[in-house]
Amino acid sequence: MEYRILGPVEVLDGGAGVTLDGTKQRTVLAALLISGDSLLADPKLSAALWGDRPPATLSAQLYTQVSRLRKALGGRASIIRHSSGYLMRLEGARLDLLEFENLAARGRAAQLAGRFDEAGRLLRAGLALWRGPALADVSEHLAAAEGPAIEEARLSVLESRIEADLVVGMHGRVLPELTRLVGQYPLRERFCAQLMTALYRGDRQAEALALYDRRRRMLAEELGIEPGPLLRQVHQAILTADPVLDRLLLVG
Repeated sequence: MEYRILGPVEVLDGGAGVTLDGTKQRTVLAALLISGDSLLADPKLSAALWGDRPPATLSAQLYTQVSRLRKALGGRASIIRHSSGYLMRLEGARLDLLEFENLAARGRAAQLAGRFDEAGRLLRAGLALWRGPALADVSEHLAAAEGPAIEEARLSVLESRIEADLVVGMHGRVLPELTRLVGQYPLRERFCAQLMTALYRGDRQAEALALYDRRRRMLAEELGIEPGPLLRQVHQAILTADPVLDRLLLVG
């Protein structure tokens, strides 16, 4: 069995898709999978399904939803009822979120050990598990509660993968990707610092400095703040043509 939540919620059995009946069934499954080895308490499952407006027959409705999920999975998953909630045991099944977290941990360990080619491969493999926004077809309540943390994990791994690529001299390859990411996530300073570094290494110092100036004005006008220490550090290194930018990375 294989469970996927890094995109639309899916279940595969021997490579064949298992039909899930509607948003509520996908929401129950995703909530159980995210809970992992921890008990999914009834109030939390209720909030995932109905937000702050649960039905009057809450206990019966939760029982019905879990029973329908058990039926859909055909006995191929163990969903255990405790006095105050439910627990799902994977029992050897694969979950893309766990695989992503494992690859991310291994990639970052390789990065810390200075094995940047290996780090890039592992982090790239983890990111390849994503098929779109996580929890793409669950209830708005569960998506709002769990989606941001999962998305933050993806972006953090993406930053680490780009860092590994920059260390091994792939600044030309990552330039288009970083340009898109800086436009898409204008408040993530690490992407901006990485793009400035890549531009500098590509002999485009003026563009790197212009990018910093645009970012500084945007932060001042929209948020009333100055660039963070990372951006200021990279900016100063570019202004002084510090050789450190040619051999080290200031965005780690």
